[in-house]
Amino acid sequence: MTTPATRAEALHLTGERTVPGIAAENYWFRRHEAAYAHLLPLCAAKTVLEAGCGEGYGAGLIATVAERVLALDYDVPTTEHVARRYPGIGVARANLVFLPLRDASVDVVANFQVIEHLWDQGAFLAECRRVLKTGGRLIVTTPNRLTFTPDSDTPLNPFHTRELAPSELDELLRDAGFEVETLHGLHHGEEVKRLDAKYGGSIIDAQLDVVMGQLPGQATWPAELLADVEGIEAADFAVHGEDLDASLDLVAVAVRP
Repeated sequence: MTTPATRAEALHLTGERTVPGIAAENYWFRRHEAAYAHLLPLCAAKTVLEAGCGEGYGAGLIATVAERVLALDYDVPTTEHVARRYPGIGVARANLVFLPLRDASVDVVANFQVIEHLWDQGAFLAECRRVLKTGGRLIVTTPNRLTFTPDSDTPLNPFHTRELAPSELDELLRDAGFEVETLHGLHHGEEVKRLDAKYGGSIIDAQLDVVMGQLPGQATWPAELLADVEGIEAADFAVHGEDLDASLDLVAVAVRP
């Protein structure tokens, strides 16, 4: 049986990916899980490619509703882990600017919290357009640059190459030949807003104060903060189209015409 500890050890908690079952990671895991939950209906009974699957929990969620799921990642230990952990999913190692699929072969391409890691975002989107069927959907979630790295064009996260503001993501998708169906944002719901107030205005900053300057997985957490973080659920986040510039993550659905 895979425990949270062995799962984290297997995937080397570098800070680049989110891993479920780790108390200190729970805020980020639930935040990402909320976006998956919001977008799952678009994957129902579809052939879905998850481009950049990370630990695989998202592909696992998609597989609960999709007809077929293929998960891709560039990192060999990651793909090996996903194949073991989620046996019902097709898994392959691939460079996302050279997708190993035929033209017009999938209904949905899911790209959750990945595009900000890519050096050639335009080339990736061209590949997404190529492998999608006409009328197929590209789903993209990514940190909102306006709130994730405010007042800077250079990402603070060393694993990010280019972060996007709402207008930049919209333009990038349209320039790649997609029609933008929806562009929404993910926000804190009432429970996480309560934690924001409890921790001086930002539960995110309270967590960063603990982990900054520490090796991933090695920080010593205050017990109360860790308990509050561990108690967060996916339902404690909201996805909607209001106040987009203030959103934490961007949630885009684009259609291949």
